[in-house]
Amino acid sequence: MSEINKVVLAYSGGLDTSVIVRWLQDTYGCEVVTFTADIGQGEEVEPARAKAMALGVKQIYIDDLREEFARDYVFPMFRANTIYEGEYLLGTSIARPLIAKRLIEIATETGADAISHGATGKGNDQVRFELGAYALKPGIRVIAPWREWDLLSRDRLMAYCEQHNIPVDMKRGKKSPYSMDANLLHISYEGGNLENPWWEPEEDMWRWTVAPENAPDQPTYLELEYKTGDIVAIDGEALSPAEVIARLNRVAGDNGVGRLDIVENRYVGMKSRGCYETPAGTVMLRAHRAIESITLDREVAHLKDELMPRYAKTIYNGYWWSPEREMLQSMIDASQKYVNGTVRVKLYKGNVTVVGRKSGDSLFDEKIATFDDDAGAYNQKDAEGFIKLNALRLRIAAGKSREL
Repeated sequence: MSEINKVVLAYSGGLDTSVIVRWLQDTYGCEVVTFTADIGQGEEVEPARAKAMALGVKQIYIDDLREEFARDYVFPMFRANTIYEGEYLLGTSIARPLIAKRLIEIATETGADAISHGATGKGNDQVRFELGAYALKPGIRVIAPWREWDLLSRDRLMAYCEQHNIPVDMKRGKKSPYSMDANLLHISYEGGNLENPWWEPEEDMWRWTVAPENAPDQPTYLELEYKTGDIVAIDGEALSPAEVIARLNRVAGDNGVGRLDIVENRYVGMKSRGCYETPAGTVMLRAHRAIESITLDREVAHLKDELMPRYAKTIYNGYWWSPEREMLQSMIDASQKYVNGTVRVKLYKGNVTVVGRKSGDSLFDEKIATFDDDAGAYNQKDAEGFIKLNALRLRIAAGKSREL
């Protein structure tokens, strides 16, 4: 342990990571550098500075990464229409590679020997942080206290704080019984009563969305403008990627859009029940598929749909910095050259409905698609040969009396 002289810790300022600061100092006899990321979690991050200073930390990094997170991680993911196991919009998963990247950058800047995080040994986040770290700096050491120490309960953590004079915030009011993780894209809830998959979440658990039945009785319409696969304006107002997500979170949440209750398969092998609020992501997924429906070639669109589950699993499992993800991203981004135009959506009591789409790069030809007289734009007689050629193998098999 003596070869560890300096460690960069992903630091939230909460109970766990405050204990980790002192534990690293005592166990490894090392200097601790803290890194706190603002990725849109909706809580003030500056108080982490005072807490770190009280623990004797000399080098403290507090970074506003909201725009980088939205621009370089969330938006590229949504170009692929990414969804894990048919439901999960990967709100937690997509934040981890950015945090891992910044941990490594700070380790390099400060000459640190190792990085550290507060992820438990049962979860996916330990995998995501560490795969990212090793991909970006192969020789880095990783210290994961939850896999080393015996402080495996809140009571033990509190006792450690008392023993080492670590101040603990005693928040007033009702404390959530759930483990929550929030960023610009989503907020997640795990643990507590949710560990019983039959249990219906209490209404007061949800933070970002109103209950659909309590949403406004009049629908809200939005027009989303796309350029090369990304939303660049809402209702004619140009917005940055982070501003787009923040605006959609607010408007969609007010209309009861974005709640999800699922049991997912973790990479470490267990099933886990989680609830998520992803208002902006729910709208973005629906709208992006709508603009692609008129601008993408059929086979390109179908190929994207075939690749998407692999891309989603790659992100979920922590391989954002892998060569396969980069290869898939290049293909996905190349497909977005003509994904330009405007989508109109209607938000109403938990639902997102696409009610219009238009594009200067549209492949939709009204002259051909019409049920009225197409003035010779499409020769319907051509369909006979097309059908017979595609039926040839079926007719041959049928002629041999084979059962289907």
